[in-house]
Amino acid sequence: MKSELIVDVQPQEIAIALTEDDRLQEVSREKRDQDNFAVGNIYYGRVKKVMPALNAVFVDVGYEKEAFLHYLDLGSQFRTLQSYVTKAVSDRRRMPSMQKTPRQAEVGKEGQIADVLKVGDTLLVQVSKEPINTKGPRLTAEISIAGRNIVLIPFSDGVMVSQKIKREAERQRLKQLMLSIKPFGFGIIVRTVAEDKRAAELDNELRLLVERWEQTVNTLQQREPVSLVSEEMGRTLGIIRDVLSPDFTSIQVNDPEIYQEVRHYLELIAPESAKIVKLYKESQPIFDHFDITRQMKTGLGRTVGFKHGGYLIIDKTEALFSIDVNSGSKKIYEDQEENAYQFNMLAADELVHQLRLRDIGGIIIVDFIDMDSKEHQQQLYEYVRKLMDRDRAKHNVLPLSKFGLMQITRQRVRPAVEMQVEETCPTCGGKGKIQASILFTDQIEEQIAHEYEQHGRGLILYLHPYVYSYVCRGWLNSLKNQWRRKYGITVMESQALGMLETKFAEK
Repeated sequence: MKSELIVDVQPQEIAIALTEDDRLQEVSREKRDQDNFAVGNIYYGRVKKVMPALNAVFVDVGYEKEAFLHYLDLGSQFRTLQSYVTKAVSDRRRMPSMQKTPRQAEVGKEGQIADVLKVGDTLLVQVSKEPINTKGPRLTAEISIAGRNIVLIPFSDGVMVSQKIKREAERQRLKQLMLSIKPFGFGIIVRTVAEDKRAAELDNELRLLVERWEQTVNTLQQREPVSLVSEEMGRTLGIIRDVLSPDFTSIQVNDPEIYQEVRHYLELIAPESAKIVKLYKESQPIFDHFDITRQMKTGLGRTVGFKHGGYLIIDKTEALFSIDVNSGSKKIYEDQEENAYQFNMLAADELVHQLRLRDIGGIIIVDFIDMDSKEHQQQLYEYVRKLMDRDRAKHNVLPLSKFGLMQITRQRVRPAVEMQVEETCPTCGGKGKIQASILFTDQIEEQIAHEYEQHGRGLILYLHPYVYSYVCRGWLNSLKNQWRRKYGITVMESQALGMLETKFAEK
């Protein structure tokens, strides 16, 4: 499998697209030059409200809406962290020692937040979920510093190894190695990508993460409450850190500054991969050149098609996402049960692709085409679970209910990707909306293929003169000539047609 990362840097935002075998898999955007309360950011906040009924507090971290911190997100070592933070801000000239900070009583899983925090208290917190819709950020007080191979957790003690590392000998090697090199007062989570990594590489990363924690504490000592003290690396570097694998063939960046930043980061975490970073210098927009724009227009609308004329309808509400599966007018098999089963299996592929592409989270309800066979229902459920295994986000898939509905929950840490895919109608001058013009020729070819199936070769297709001029571009390799060779159709212009109209006739 070939993976590529395409980074489009614009004055207001950076857009990142991840492709696998040239198919768009993930799209992410981050604003530039503003605090966007990204997951991983660490803030020095102040408690504004204590909510005993919710067993939570609302914390002011500078966002327009107060952030939410639940009792269970305090972490067992919260009192020790509070003691350390108090010592750090009371003496701004010296950094307190992790080794000399006495351990306080642990915060148990059963308890009340009012016994731990009160209004006006200051505390160090980290964003665990970005602001979504009308809600502010969600916070955790269990601070973690993420690297590519390991995650550093201040005031924890143990070493945990990813469950996805199956070989017991390798799990023991990694655990013993990290126990032997980790500083006192820190816990470690060993990530899946650390499997078979050399001790020197893991030790170097550990040193970098400890340095980042010390920089965070140093910044804390210079700041007043309600301020950012440590910013998570940009979304671009974060995605590279999380998804980089030997399958990556290139990382294309259209901005020299970001190009240097990405290359420098790769030289630190994976020197052998630094050569795959390339600076894009063409005049054509980078997303157009790599076919990202067209795939976004086709894949991010309310209606998304898949093979054999089937399509999904995706709707969002405040509480959940609903996805309806439709087979369209075509049949794969004459038998209704088999036809429904085959369309549902095709829809499952596109469904899982859409969850990842849009980064849909929360509760997802999927209305598949009704099937009577219990065996088919079980096979569909197992197939969706198998496809979801490739998803990095935490998720849970439930079997089909008696109403033919499948419920999926997927971790939601940032807003789902949304894009305006409709355009102003050129005929009515703005009173209506049309599908993206970049897709119009794809729709025409679908119509041609349908007419070809019905009538064979020898048809004439009439188009508006503007559209006709477009399909004639490129002469020998123009769309007009491609269609003539493939379908035996003659394309002609007609002044009588509207901009987006088509007309077929027999010779």
